[in-house]
Amino acid sequence: MPRSELIPSHLAPVKALYPANRRGFMGGALGLAGAMALPPLLARPARAQGLLAPALVPMRLSPDQLVDMKCCLRPLRAAGPNLSTETVGRKLVVHNYGHGGSGWSLSWGSAEVAVGKALSVLPSRIAVIGCGIIGLTSAIMAQRAGLHVTIYARELLPRTRSFRASGSFTPSARVALEGPAGPQFGDLWEQMARFSWKMFRTLLGLPGKPVEFSDSYAVSDEPITRRVWPVDPAITESYETSGLPRQNAEFARLDSRIRDIVPQAVPLLPEENPFPTPFATRTSQMHFNFPAYAQLLMDEFFARGGRYVMRSFHAPSALAELPEDVIIHATGYAARDLWGDRSVIPVRGQTGWLVPQPEANYALRFRNMSALSKADGIVIMNNNPDLGDMLGVGESMELPQREPLLEAMATLAGVFAGTYASPAQAAGAGA
Repeated sequence: MPRSELIPSHLAPVKALYPANRRGFMGGALGLAGAMALPPLLARPARAQGLLAPALVPMRLSPDQLVDMKCCLRPLRAAGPNLSTETVGRKLVVHNYGHGGSGWSLSWGSAEVAVGKALSVLPSRIAVIGCGIIGLTSAIMAQRAGLHVTIYARELLPRTRSFRASGSFTPSARVALEGPAGPQFGDLWEQMARFSWKMFRTLLGLPGKPVEFSDSYAVSDEPITRRVWPVDPAITESYETSGLPRQNAEFARLDSRIRDIVPQAVPLLPEENPFPTPFATRTSQMHFNFPAYAQLLMDEFFARGGRYVMRSFHAPSALAELPEDVIIHATGYAARDLWGDRSVIPVRGQTGWLVPQPEANYALRFRNMSALSKADGIVIMNNNPDLGDMLGVGESMELPQREPLLEAMATLAGVFAGTYASPAQAAGAGA
């Protein structure tokens, strides 16, 4: 039967758009089994545009392209980012740390809150402790408010933990635990997320593309559904009883609060799917190109008269030596030791970086393995789907491991080649 005859009857008016020999890249059209497996969600009326699969250039995912491996510690704070104030001697300290995996994404909104509190005492100059993405955006927001700013930090942004992240817009990634954060946290999170989103949009289209969008595909050999993590009654411990989250259901779920502004994934018809898998979704994903973005921020900071002093701090009492009376404290995971905040939990994560491939400007996710093409390289990640948000929780080892990255590259390369093994095949091979 010609492929065009497999189109449901309600798509008959556009059936002529799909010639029988229509093929995507990487080895051809979907077979009869894949088409007949189309779930009700995908068998929807055709959209006016975008019906034919785009011609995508396959990514080169091989070990010879791997040029770097990075490991970071996301500073998960159970109650959410610390944006409180306190006094150290005669100094007003405004905290701005503990953003989990949402530091880049919430940076501008979080800085707006912190700087607003710093301005409450009408300073003319302030100090910022830390030069990760949170510290640097806090400094720039303070400058834009008319303040003179000095950053005190051991290193500039390109050498901080912030620079080891993957660099996607993920504003709710491990940002808080639902119980400790409380019902009021959602409003604060939404305020920060919306403000940050607007700020990022002002950086689109600039030279070097510090911020940009690209298509992101999730593909599967099974129907794609949003995974829900229900409470597991068999797990009796929790953050409240042990100091660590014990199951995914403890994490705050907040993304639905900004669905009206952030692109959402849409299921693809077979004719729209450029991959040799029966199921796929596509969305527009915002990401950050670190070198261009970091240079943009540092150029603005210094152009506005900002000062940088290389310095380490080992106790809050050392802040008394600074000439500024108002301090924004933005040391991220280091706050666990500097401020003795044991509620900061390390969440280990690692990325592999391949040679940049600008001709393959999109992202691909398959079985929780992902490849994101950015201006500074293709980012490879391998996340255990069974662990979800619990992956890396409580782990403080910062040495990267090569094998999981090689596994991810091999698996994703199999998707491009159409040689990936289905779950049943994989189970049979392991038997």
